[in-house]
Formats: sequence, structure tokens, C-alpha cells
Amino acid sequence: MIFYFSGTGNTKWAASKTAAALNDQLIDIAATLKHADSDSTFSYELKDDEPVGFFFPVHGWRPPLIVKEFVRRLHINQAGSYCYVVCTAGDNVGEAVDILEKDLAEVGIKVHSAISLIMPESYVGLPFMDVDKPEKEAQKKREADEKLSKFIDDIRQRRHGIRDILIGNWPRINSRLIGDVFIRWIIKDTPFRVDPNRCISCGLCVNNCPVNDMAMDENKHPVWLHNGKCLSCFACYHHCPTRAIEYGGRTKGKGQYYFEKVKE
Repeated sequence: MIFYFSGTGNTKWAASKTAAALNDQLIDIAATLKHADSDSTFSYELKDDEPVGFFFPVHGWRPPLIVKEFVRRLHINQAGSYCYVVCTAGDNVGEAVDILEKDLAEVGIKVHSAISLIMPESYVGLPFMDVDKPEKEAQKKREADEKLSKFIDDIRQRRHGIRDILIGNWPRINSRLIGDVFIRWIIKDTPFRVDPNRCISCGLCVNNCPVNDMAMDENKHPVWLHNGKCLSCFACYHHCPTRAIEYGGRTKGKGQYYFEKVKE
């Protein structure tokens, strides 16, 4: 069984590749939360010797809030089963895996192995951050595919103690101090804007928001609902076919990225 969250497709690719190779069930965390009551729990029953995997993108050197919320409400009947974690990021991940590992331990799940995958950059919310050039994007995808293929074999063999994670030079500072700044001040929807002259009312942005923070107004233009759940995953920005969405002035002139284009 594989639980995953993905904003622009990197993590979905990794989870889907692993599920196909292992013939495992895929569970979309965002879709699960969208259709659940705010106080409901999520219970799952594993088969004998069935591994359980958690896949997530790194947000501010931490697991996304949506993943932490899901884990907090999670119950698995065989918590002693082999458990592994795969996180994706444009670069280093700090203590993101450690944080999720502690969250899982609180619901009785022990992580046995974990890796991080360096994937094409999708975070464009800061002035100095942009998507990768095509050559770099292709290189990251190729190297991630090779690394994940090897880890899938490790999962098959139920290997313990694998921890191939790029934590970076200052993991504690990044995940705790800077990560807290991200959560408090940077991860928010208020800077998002839409150019009504460029918007074609296709609704792709609304349909791809993982936390129901968008809707179409009376003019059939997207608006952000400020429901406090925005992850700054930039799925709305990256899926806009006409570049009608900007994040204040921080995304002006920047590129777009999605692993595979979503058409509806």
C-alpha cells in the first residue's frame, strides 16, 4: 500500500512507478482528505507481509502540512509491517524524513528505509527560485529514475537501514528555523493573482488545487478562498495554459513545470 501527495507530479510519478513495479495499491492523500470529514480517521488493513510506503514532496525542508494531517489521523492494522519513505525535492531535504518518521512513530508505524529523490524544481515563490532548464530537468529525471529503480528492489527484499537522503549542510537550521518561517509567513495564498484578460476560464487551476482553496467566480475566473489550507504547491500556477496566474511579482518571467500535463 502506498500513500502519496503530489502537487506538480514529481511525487505522483515516483509513487506510481513504485506501485506498478510492486503491484501495490495507490492512495492519494489529497483526494482522501477532500472527501473526508474534518474529524474522521483513516483506517487501512494490510495483507500479510504487505509493505507500506509514504511518498511526499518537501515543502520548506519539511513534510507538507497535508501529509502531517493525514498521518495524524491514520490507523493501519499491521503497524509492524515493512515501511519505507520516499521524498522528492529540487535539492536537499533537511530533516524532512526525520520529521515524518516521528509523526509516523506517534501512530505506531516504524520506518525501516528511506530515500530522497532530486527532481525538477517547481517552487517559484521566492525571487531567486525558478524552474530548471530543460537539460537539468532531463538529467534529474534520469538520475531519479535510476535511484528509484534500485530502491524498488530494496523494497522487494525488505531491506532495513537504507537511508540515502540528501540532507544538505544545515539540515536542522533549514527544517526547524527556516522551515518555521515558511510555515508562518511564506506558505500562503494571498499573493496569488489572475489576469482576467489572459484567463480562458478552463478551470484547470481549480480542478488541480489539492486543498479546495480555489473556485470560479461569477465571471468564470479563479479566486482563492483563503481557507487556511494553501500549501503553496503552485499546482494552479504551473497548470495554467495561458500564464494568467502570478504569485505577486515573484513569478514574473519565470517558467512552468509539471511532470505530466493534466488536461482536465
